[in-house]
Amino acid sequence: MAELDTSGGGKKDKKVRTKKANTKVDLTAMVDLAFLLITFFMLTTSLSKPIAMDIAKPDKDDKSTERNELRASETMTILLGKNNKVAWYMGEAGKSKPNVEGFAELRKSILANKKKVAEGTGGRQIIMVIKPTSGATYKNFVDVMDELAITKISTAPAIDDENITDAEKDFMKSAGIL
Repeated sequence: MAELDTSGGGKKDKKVRTKKANTKVDLTAMVDLAFLLITFFMLTTSLSKPIAMDIAKPDKDDKSTERNELRASETMTILLGKNNKVAWYMGEAGKSKPNVEGFAELRKSILANKKKVAEGTGGRQIIMVIKPTSGATYKNFVDVMDELAITKISTAPAIDDENITDAEKDFMKSAGIL
């Protein structure tokens, strides 16, 4: 039982006074109320739910002949390099020249290519392929995923860090970002 003692304590006065009765305040009800309020607010609070993005990764052991082929005109490939630089191209590797830019310009490029694909294909969605290289950092990958979320890319991006073509490697070496 919680109590609050309000007696005079150990003071001894030389004056004679009438002795006061010890007053005790029972704090049990207030402690109970505090715990009830804490419990109420804990149970009625909605916790934020973690948000995860869907990604697609190529299956190493998939030997089936049924594969989804991507249309080159609808595919944007982003190569993550070192020094916070990215190279991107539309279509197939080696057939179109990659553009090198920083993360500040990447959003404009994604939006422009998204618009081109939607207009050229009758409303189809752009397909994103992200290829992180050995020079890229985890922060760069997260930044690209954030850009895809901001630009409202609805298809799950394909993450392929193992199948970087020689044409892509050569370009990145010549640009100094591999």
